[in-house]
Formats: sequence, C-alpha cells, structure tokens
Amino acid sequence: MSADAKRRWFAPRRLEVPCTVEIENSFDSLHAYAIPEGVVLRPGDRVIVHNVPHRIAYGEAISYRTTATVIRAGLFRRLWTELSAIWEVAELYHCGFEPKEYAA
Repeated sequence: MSADAKRRWFAPRRLEVPCTVEIENSFDSLHAYAIPEGVVLRPGDRVIVHNVPHRIAYGEAISYRTTATVIRAGLFRRLWTELSAIWEVAELYHCGFEPKEYAA
C-alpha cells in the first residue's frame, strides 16, 4: 500500500457542501439550525458552517444558504462516539426513584 493510500485511509476526509441556516431570536424561540445538504452525517462527524452572522437582532428570524465543511470521522472516532453515547444514556438510568419513606 502506498503512503498516499495510507494517508487517505487514516486522515479525516473533508467535504464542502451547501448548507441552509435558520436562526431565530424571539420571545418564543432562540435557536440556530444548520442543515448540510447532500450528505448523511454519521457519529463523530464535525460540521463547520462558513459565513455565519455573529449577531441577530431580537425579534428577527432569518434563513439563508451558505457552505459548510463536513469533516468525516475515522473508524476509531466513530466507534468511540457511539460507545460514549451509550455510556451517557446509561448514566441517565442512575437517577432512580426511591419510595417516599426512604426520602429524607
């Protein structure tokens, strides 16, 4: 296997994709959604959205198109993300409920 082939196998892949960004800053909602188009995101993938406004006025809602860079996770990062997600969900089960007579 050549050095270039090994580098491609272990190095993260970068994809430039179009992206729709929706931002709202109002009494009802404060959110920002970035939706990369034409790519399915997998566990461990990272998304960098370009040309995002740093400020939006109160009461405003905007939607616009821009580009995003998707950095694909390698095999080990994907497996680690999946395993740590399972662990985090399992941590939620530790908040058991006790009968009233045991509560202090």
